[in-house]
Amino acid sequence: MIISRTPFRISFFGGGTDYPVWFRENGGAVLATTIDKYCYITCRYLPPFFDHRSRIVWSKIELVKEAEEIQHPAVREALRLLGITEGVEVHHDGDLPARAGLGSSSAFTVGLLHALYGLKRVMPTKSQLAQDAIRIEQERLKENVGSQDQVLAAFGGFNRVEFSASASSGQAGKNDFRVIPIILKPERLRLLHDHLLLFFTGLSRDASEIAGEQIRVTRRKREELKAMRQMVEEAIGILSGDGDIAAFGRLLHEGWLLKRSLTEKISNPVVDEIYETARKEGGIGGKLLGAGGGGFLLVFAPPEVHPGLKGALGRLLHVPFKFESHGSQIIFNEPGAAG
Repeated sequence: MIISRTPFRISFFGGGTDYPVWFRENGGAVLATTIDKYCYITCRYLPPFFDHRSRIVWSKIELVKEAEEIQHPAVREALRLLGITEGVEVHHDGDLPARAGLGSSSAFTVGLLHALYGLKRVMPTKSQLAQDAIRIEQERLKENVGSQDQVLAAFGGFNRVEFSASASSGQAGKNDFRVIPIILKPERLRLLHDHLLLFFTGLSRDASEIAGEQIRVTRRKREELKAMRQMVEEAIGILSGDGDIAAFGRLLHEGWLLKRSLTEKISNPVVDEIYETARKEGGIGGKLLGAGGGGFLLVFAPPEVHPGLKGALGRLLHVPFKFESHGSQIIFNEPGAAG
């Protein structure tokens, strides 16, 4: 039995420039961190004593005789990619809801690949995990997804991730990316963390539909996307210096205004009301995470206003978190365990 643990992520700046339709021509960059909320994948070869050959447990329970019958697309394609023909049992657990803007889908894919590689007694590199996940999601499943989530889930940490314009347009899984860890003074990183609040809006959304709309308008939003990429550099400059950390929050606000201008699907009146309430209670900036439309809202505010701000948003679930730096890991590895 193999158990993998793969982190979710919070993206601060540059989201949208990690879509291949943009970065293959213009290059892209994001500033993001993984957090201590995880996707857990348990895998084992299934003994041949059952009517079914494989058992897949997610929001559904699938009992199938052939891999082609598996409904979960990432599981089906990961087994195909790695050439696993034996019967398997795959079980998913997550710390936070899926489809909520924290990169959970890609964390699932990366964690699944990591666990399946473990079953094959292969130790993949972090880069291989990210490349394989990108290949599955973008090339095989044709999903409307960028490339940052897979990289961050695999590598972990607080990073600037660059996407090169030289990546081949015909190789969705061959993205040329570079992961640059952001090294900050411990007190500076702690100060940033202490200014951040994460709230679950409770709103569900179709991330693929929202991302698909953003992809369709990409060529008409060149100036906005260039500005969003430039904010990555500005944010790193703020964090690396000794100036007022509130500048990071003000930049988040500017970035949110730019992001919501890309398409009308990114925000909605309910989200706008929540965000404005946070601002009235002392929030300096923030953003919806992921494609938008709902899910998790990140708020940047001075620690002294947190109690009042959380009270004003009392109907929302506040989710404490910490930064993490390990990325996807195998946390249990016992080949002979029957589960």
